[in-house]
Amino acid sequence: MKKQVSAILAASMAASMLVACGGSTSSAATSTATAESTSTASSEAAPAESTADAGQAADITLWTYPIGKWGDSESVDALLADFNAQYPDIHVTVEYLDYTNGDDQVNTAIEGGSAPDIVMEGPERLVANWGAKGLMADLSDLWTDDQKADISASVEAACKDSSGAYYEFPLCMTAHCMAINKTVFEAAGAMQYVDAENHTWTTDNFLKAVQAVYDSGKTDVGAIYCSGQGGDQGTRAIINNMYGGTFTDAAHTKYTADSAENVKAIEALYNQDGINFDASINGGEEITLFRNGTLQMAFCWNIAQQTNADNSAAGTTNSGDDILFMAFPTESGDPALCGGIWGFGVFDNGDENKIAASKTFINFMANSDETAKAVKTSTYFSVKNSLSDLYKDDEVMNEYQKLMPYLGDYYQVTPGWAEARTAWWNMLQQVGQGTDVTTAVTEFCNTANAAASAS
Repeated sequence: MKKQVSAILAASMAASMLVACGGSTSSAATSTATAESTSTASSEAAPAESTADAGQAADITLWTYPIGKWGDSESVDALLADFNAQYPDIHVTVEYLDYTNGDDQVNTAIEGGSAPDIVMEGPERLVANWGAKGLMADLSDLWTDDQKADISASVEAACKDSSGAYYEFPLCMTAHCMAINKTVFEAAGAMQYVDAENHTWTTDNFLKAVQAVYDSGKTDVGAIYCSGQGGDQGTRAIINNMYGGTFTDAAHTKYTADSAENVKAIEALYNQDGINFDASINGGEEITLFRNGTLQMAFCWNIAQQTNADNSAAGTTNSGDDILFMAFPTESGDPALCGGIWGFGVFDNGDENKIAASKTFINFMANSDETAKAVKTSTYFSVKNSLSDLYKDDEVMNEYQKLMPYLGDYYQVTPGWAEARTAWWNMLQQVGQGTDVTTAVTEFCNTANAAASAS
C-alpha cells in the first residue's frame, strides 16, 4: 500500500476548520448554512408594479443549498427585499440547507407531502433526481429563444431531461480545478513545466513537476483522497483528463471509467513519487492539508477556495505561500473541466398559483436587472453570455474566468449517480490497497451501470 498522510492529518486537523469542496461553497456560506434557519424578507418600499396583473398572490418557500452567499441569510434577505419591492404579494420564506443533511431534509419533506416550492441547486438533483421522479414542474416557458441564445448549449442541455422537459433554470456556474503551491514549485524548479499565464499544463509536464517537487524534499506532493465522496469531482477530473478518458458516455446512459485511458491515468498516479492514495481524507480535508503546507497541490479547488481569506490573504496558504489555480493536465494541454451549474427548480405541489409565483421569482432573479446582483451573491459566474464581463473590475475573478471556456460535459445527470459516487471512492480505496487497477475500475463500472439500469 502506498504511504498515506493520515498520521500528519490527525495533528494538523486538530485546530482547523474543514472547507468542503464537493458542495461548492465559500467558508462564509458554510458557517451560515451549517445551522439550519429560516428567514422571511419583506420590504416597506413602494412596489414598482402590482402582481395583480399576473394574478399572483402567494406564500412560497425557497430551500437553498449553500451556494456562495445564497447560503447567507443577510445576503438573501437583501435580494428578497428587492423582489418584494416589485412583488409585494408574493411572500418568500427561506430555509438554508447544508450538504451533509440537505438531501435527507428534502426527501423527508417530499415523503411527508410538504416539499418546498423552489429549490436552488444543480442538475444532478433538480433534473436527474427529483425531475426524473416526476416531482418537478416543467420550466420550459422560462426558456425563451432569447434565453437559449444567451446561455451555452452545454448548460442548457444539463437543465433538461431526455424528453426535453426543463427542470432547472440556471443562475450561475463555475469550473472546478486544481491548485499548486507556487512558492514551493518555484523553489523546486518546477514552474518551468507550468503555463502560468493560461493556467494549463500537459500531462507529461504535470508528472515532471510533481517529480521535481518530490525531489526537492516535499514527499507529500498530492493526495488522491478517498474517505468519502466529498470533493470527488477532483479525483474524477485528474483521472479523466490525463489521457483523455471519460466518466460516462456522451448520452449519459452508462459509465465508461474503465477505459484504457483511465486505467493508464490511475496507474500513472499510483506509481508517481509524491502522489499518495489516502483513504483517511476527503476533499475538504485535502484542502486543509494543502493550506497548512502538508500537501503541495490540491485536486479539490474552485473560485471559492481561491478567494478564501479565513486564515491568510486570499490566494495564499496559511503560511503566506502563493497559490496558483490550475486546470487539470491533459496530453494536449486543453482540459475538459467539471463544472457546477446552479439554479432553480420548482416542485409540483399541485398548486398552480404557487408554481406561477415561483416562476415569477425565478424570472426576477435569473432574467432581470436583478440578475447581476443575484449572480454576484452566488460568488460564481453568470451562465449568460451577456454577463460575461460581470467581474471585469475584479482581478482574481477575471483571471479565474479564463477557465470557463474549458467547461466539459456535465455528466452528473447520468442515472445511478448517487451509487456511482460511492462506488468511485470505494474503487480508489481498493487501488490504494494494491488491487489491480483494471480489476478495480471494472468492478466500479459494473456497480455503477447496474445502478443506472435500475434507475
